[in-house]
Order: sequence, then C-alpha cells, then structure tokens
Amino acid sequence: MLKLAARTGRAKPSAIMVIADTARQLKAEGKDVVNFSIGVPNFLPGGHVYQAVRDWLPRDSGGYGTNRGAPELLDAIVAHYRQSGLDGYTRANVTVGIGAKQVLYNLCEALLDEGDEIVFPAPYWTSYVDIAEILDAKMTILECPPEQQYKLTPAQLDKALASNPKVFLFNNPSNPTGMVYTRDEIAALAEVLVKHPDTWIITDDIYNRLVFDGIGYHNFVQVKPELRDRTFIMDSLSKTYGMPGWRVGFVAGPEAGVKALVTLNSNHITCLPEVISEAAVAALTGPQDVPNAKREEFSKRRDEVLDALVAIPGVKCPRPQGAFYAFPDISVAFGKSHNGRKIANDVDLCKVLLEDKFVATVPGSAFGEPRSLRISYTCAPEQLEKGLQRIQAFFAELS
Repeated sequence: MLKLAARTGRAKPSAIMVIADTARQLKAEGKDVVNFSIGVPNFLPGGHVYQAVRDWLPRDSGGYGTNRGAPELLDAIVAHYRQSGLDGYTRANVTVGIGAKQVLYNLCEALLDEGDEIVFPAPYWTSYVDIAEILDAKMTILECPPEQQYKLTPAQLDKALASNPKVFLFNNPSNPTGMVYTRDEIAALAEVLVKHPDTWIITDDIYNRLVFDGIGYHNFVQVKPELRDRTFIMDSLSKTYGMPGWRVGFVAGPEAGVKALVTLNSNHITCLPEVISEAAVAALTGPQDVPNAKREEFSKRRDEVLDALVAIPGVKCPRPQGAFYAFPDISVAFGKSHNGRKIANDVDLCKVLLEDKFVATVPGSAFGEPRSLRISYTCAPEQLEKGLQRIQAFFAELS
C-alpha cells in the first residue's frame, strides 16, 4: 500500500477554520449566526490601493518577479520598519512571502533541523504548533495563564533558555489574547535574551499597528540593539490594512538569515505577483487613514466586549490592549449544563454555544489554554451587540 509522508499525519486541520466552516454551513441553512471565530479584519484597504492596481494592469509584463521581492516593495518595507522605530535595515535585510504564515514556515524551515528545540509561550497562535510538528522539532511551551495576564515572565524565559533552544518565538500583540507587552516588560525579557546568545529570536508582530490605550508597540531590537543580529521581525499587510486575501507577509532580520529565506522562496513560491507588489507598495506608502480609523474603532469595540464579559458572573478577562481579540476565562461554566447538555470543557462550551445560540467562538485549547475561548470582534456593530447579548443569555441559562 502506498503511504504518504509521515509529516502529513503530523499536520492538523485548523480548529479555527473548522468552527468557521460550521458557522458558514449553519448560515447557509438559514440560521442567524454571529461569527466571532475567524480573525478577518472585516474592512477593505483604501481606494488608493485599488487605484494602484488599476494603474498597473496595462503595464503588467506577465513575467516573474524577484525571489526577494520587488525593489520598490523592499524600500517600502524598510521605511515601514523605520516608522515603527526599527532603524538600520536595508533591502538586504528584508524579504517577502505569501502571507506571514508562509514567512514563518520558511523561517522555521531555515532555522530548525529535525529534533531542534523551539520555545514559545501559551496561549499561542495555532500555526506555531503545526509548523513545529511538520518540521519534527521539539516544542517547549511556556504556560502563561490568565492569572499572569497571559504574559511571559523573565523567570520563565530564563529557565526555558537554559537548555539553549534553537529558536524562541514570541508574539506581540498577541493572537489569541490581545495582550500587549509594555516597553518595561519587553526590556525585562530582552535582558534575559542577551544572556542566552545561542538562540535565534522570531517576533511575530503582525498586529503592531493595532495597539490601544497609548501603550505603544515595542520590540526586543528597539530596547537591545545587540539582539538585531539574531532576531527576525515578522509583519504583514493582512490585519493592519484589511488585506488578508492579498497574502503579503514580510520579515526583517540578519542579512545571512534573510538570504536563506530568499533561497527558500526560489523553491517554494518563486515570487509575489507583480500586481500584488504594487498594491502592497500603495498600502505601505499611501494614506494611512483607513488603518488609523480602524484602530480607533477596534478600541471602542474592545471596550464593548469587555463590558459585556465582566457583567457575566464568574467570567474573567484580562484587558486586551491590541489586535481585535478577547480571550475570557470561561471555566466557571465547566460542570454545568445548557438545555440539558453537559459542558465539561471549552470545546463543549463552544459547540453548545454555536448550536443553541448560533454564536461561533473558538475553544481556547486550540491556542494552548483550555479554560478560555477566543472572541474576534471584527464583525459589524449590530452583529457584535447581538452576539454579546446571546453570550450573556447563554451563561444566565446555565444550570
């Protein structure tokens, strides 16, 4: 019997997409579903992005682009990092990919041999585990429960790095929690990283322009420039500019490492389509009215979500200060029932909530924290209000 490669058995379907697909199916059946499951920004980029595409099409050569990325796009990316307080990068330090997920996969493929150790905090973005398992890397997952605001402590990091893992992967602002590390918190972690020079650092910062409350965005390289030579900083157009389907991810890092990524691009994707590059340049260099307005809008929605959640007895939710997610601890519901259906864990709760109240959320266990669930609050305001009211009613009806 013919067999597939073992790595295909280690890859798992996305828990988020499973929930989203179920929600779409229920909606197709005529159910009034409120979908809090998928992290789609739910807005479109500014008109200048579409105009750039229209202007480009008559000049399209139909040919291949470069493996690293179009020169104009690389310059725009360098400027983007500079505007975020990350100076000193050139075209040689940056490259692109088909979305941030493909950039992350390339990074892990470039840095990790079979059996190498990768360290990251939980809650984590689901793809971190999937990529590590596909590459047959050893994972060390650092639990950061709601009691510590879902944040990694310097002591946890210091202990984990004592074994000299190959890679430390860090996400700020966080998906799924929406938590944002302050400059002091980043500086404290950076002090630990300086003590362990044999570990590569990947920072997944794709929500860095969606930060609320004046807390600001901070990166290890900003506070400890000596970490630059072993730190890769990932970013994307998807969340900030409302362009998830355009699939533009990028990264800045040490020249030799980025060169390896360009080589992988030549084998994996060849290049970004030229027309997509034009759209990306327009997004990065053009008016920032849309992303700025959406940041303010998401901040107000965050407040609405928190107000609704804290009004539910026993539900706790550390205050998110970025991205567009809330990650409440809903373990107060475990052991209870809704309409006679027992809720033993987060998966049960999300299933019953979807089937009884037609509200789609994602169980926290998909992100490494089984006491919680993720709410993405990017839907229309009337949908958000309706969904939050249904969640409140659900918890009030538990017995």
